[in-house]
Amino acid sequence: MAAPALTSSIDPADVSRFSAIAEEWWDPRGKFAPLHIFNPVRLAFIREEALIRFGRDPSVRQPFEGLKLLDIGCGGGLLSEPMTRLGFAVTGVDASERNIGTASTHAAEQGLEIDYRASTAEQLLADGAGPFDVILNMEVIEHVADPGDFLRSCAAMLAPGGLMIVATLNRTMKALALAKIGAEYILRWVPAGTHDWNKFLTPDEVRGFLTGQPFDVDGPFGVTYNPLTGKWSRSPDADINYMMTVTPAEAA
Repeated sequence: MAAPALTSSIDPADVSRFSAIAEEWWDPRGKFAPLHIFNPVRLAFIREEALIRFGRDPSVRQPFEGLKLLDIGCGGGLLSEPMTRLGFAVTGVDASERNIGTASTHAAEQGLEIDYRASTAEQLLADGAGPFDVILNMEVIEHVADPGDFLRSCAAMLAPGGLMIVATLNRTMKALALAKIGAEYILRWVPAGTHDWNKFLTPDEVRGFLTGQPFDVDGPFGVTYNPLTGKWSRSPDADINYMMTVTPAEAA
């Protein structure tokens, strides 16, 4: 009897959309310019949460040496590279081969060793990848066809004592007005069609995907943009962008 076909949560249309502009990942003035501006607040949050979780010394150059990190939906490697510089052994995974090609080329130019793979969360899990001490699930879940299956597949690769960070967009009218209509059609920050507001997720939905699973989910931790300074920062306001943390539940 043939083995059952492996299902995938990827959305082919979204993969094609990002593949078409793969060469622009590292252009700070290109189509991914908003992500370059967004990156510092993401990096600070990841570093802070990981330092606390693993009790590492923040004063050393590579505080996370010896830890394994999975950057799922890594795109061109905007998070994979700085995570490698912080000492993590990084595996960067994306469903787009063109994104992986861009990421691999740029990492080689920087002299960084990153295990880049064109694959999916479900395929990684089936292949027995991991476990990973840290899993970055950043601005990806709103682009997949089955967010619940995707999140559970990622969580299944988390090591005991590990940390997964999920970042996404809230499905609110405020997010529709600013993150969808404003960002795509008025300000032209990102190409039109980048996001589907109907696929934005509320914090309760993210939490609900792991109901009954052996994980603790904390957050949301809001992130907001200040148009006067041109910078993103942590905020109590999670109406548009927010992050959540997922950790294995402590045994009773």
